[in-house]
Amino acid sequence: MGDFLVNEAPRYLVLILWIGMQAYFFVYFCWVFDSSRDFFYLKLVIGKGLCIARGSAANLNFNSMLILLPVCRNLISFLRGSNQGVRRVVRRLLDKNITFHKCIAWSVVLWTAIHTGSHFWNYERITVVHSEVPGMSCIPLNAQPVQLPGVSPIKVMWTTYAGISGHLIVVALFLMVTSSMEIIRRSYFEVFWYTHHLFIIFYVGAVVHGLQGLIQGQVNTGIHDPDRCYQTYMNGSGICKIDHATDPDCDLATARFKSAGAQTWRWVVGPLVLYLVERIIRFIRAQQKVVITKVVQHPSKTIEIQMQMKGFHAEAGQYIFMQVPEISWFEWHPFTLTSSPEENYFSLHIRIAGDWTDALAKRLGVGSGEFQPAQNMPTIRIDGPFGTPSEDIFRFRTGVCIGAGIGVTPFASILKSIWYQSLNPDKQLKLKKVYLFWICPDTNSFEWFADLLKSLEDQMIEHGRADFLDYNIYLTRGWGTDEAKNIMLHEDDEQDPITGLQQKTHYGRPQWAQIFSSMAAAHKGEDLGVFFCGPKILSTKLHMMCNQHTDQAAETRFFYHKENF
Repeated sequence: MGDFLVNEAPRYLVLILWIGMQAYFFVYFCWVFDSSRDFFYLKLVIGKGLCIARGSAANLNFNSMLILLPVCRNLISFLRGSNQGVRRVVRRLLDKNITFHKCIAWSVVLWTAIHTGSHFWNYERITVVHSEVPGMSCIPLNAQPVQLPGVSPIKVMWTTYAGISGHLIVVALFLMVTSSMEIIRRSYFEVFWYTHHLFIIFYVGAVVHGLQGLIQGQVNTGIHDPDRCYQTYMNGSGICKIDHATDPDCDLATARFKSAGAQTWRWVVGPLVLYLVERIIRFIRAQQKVVITKVVQHPSKTIEIQMQMKGFHAEAGQYIFMQVPEISWFEWHPFTLTSSPEENYFSLHIRIAGDWTDALAKRLGVGSGEFQPAQNMPTIRIDGPFGTPSEDIFRFRTGVCIGAGIGVTPFASILKSIWYQSLNPDKQLKLKKVYLFWICPDTNSFEWFADLLKSLEDQMIEHGRADFLDYNIYLTRGWGTDEAKNIMLHEDDEQDPITGLQQKTHYGRPQWAQIFSSMAAAHKGEDLGVFFCGPKILSTKLHMMCNQHTDQAAETRFFYHKENF
């Protein structure tokens, strides 16, 4: 039970609360529209389609209110950065903002499908001719949303505010969801970026959807009791019989109907204002001048860009969005900072692995042998920095950093910052031990980060702190016969033949069960923060390891954190 409480309980509690709220809204609004006398006549016309449409509409409003909040990155970063005001469990929930955003999006899809389907049924019913349905002549004409019975449902769907806006909402939502699939997002980022901004059409359509007031409730049920009057009209025979002399209040003309008006704007106006402020802040910040001070070409098709910007300050492990207008006016790409807060510049290590990064490298002169002079550097816009789970490593006595391939970049900033803080006599660093695991697919992935590790290793040995950093590099593939022979020949050397580091490279995949068991035994009674950046399949494995090796009896707990962009 302890392992569940550490890593699973908070997010499942939020999910249960969120799902419970939706269940409540659906049942409550279905009940209101099914039991209320205000909609007695309208229910006779439409049937159960009304309560289903209103219940699903309530959940669409609820989720449309929530879905923007997880992508307000400045708000999330502000909440994460509140050291005393936000507890660890809340910060870890904030780290799941993108995951929660996706969950809400799928819920919007579900309730949109239910709402649309029920209204297709409703449109068919509200256009029936009075004389064609027994008892319809005993229903006030103005109880029907459409005042011209007998009109084609297709015409009604395309001539009312609700019909037009509803179809636009469905089309916009379909394009946003399909373009957000991982295969599209990774291969055609521009398609994802453009179509995701259809959320503007989605919200405009949602706000105007109810302006026409097609759903009208009776406002004078105290005078004209619909249930009693309808039974008086029908007189048990199925034929409308009205006796005004005996029951003048049941005259159909006395029934009054009115729409409650559009309601969606009440739900979404707050988040929309917050999101607008968010975008204004990001726009103003993106206009600040960025100066490129240095460009370094590293092996393995990796470039390092060092920059300066007035007022820029980032914590270790944070990330930014970068735009280069010469390449694309609309593309903003996230990159983890590899510099530490103690340095007088901020830097990025960018792997050339696509059209955009390839164009950036060429514009900087990488590959040509001649870097551009300072005055010819491209204009770069920066948005950020934004908080990440890696920031929390300084809240633990023992940190475990695990990176797969280029996923090691967040830990470059962290390791640098740890080193600078350890040299500051006025800085009391809570972190006493760091385990670093780096899983690389081939030998070409080592160079630039291995240089950083080599520098840190030398400095720590020099200052008598060699045991502070325990790093383990795993090469999973990419060595041939020649490399194998070289490795064997230099097995007894003090330095690793591939990385040049004192700790030797491991060949093959890590044995995580054994590794976590060893750390649990060495740090009994401690909280260990595990931080990972890499593919989902490995994340699932590490998450499971943290749960399995958390021992509440021994008070040894592994808290799992994963980078999300």
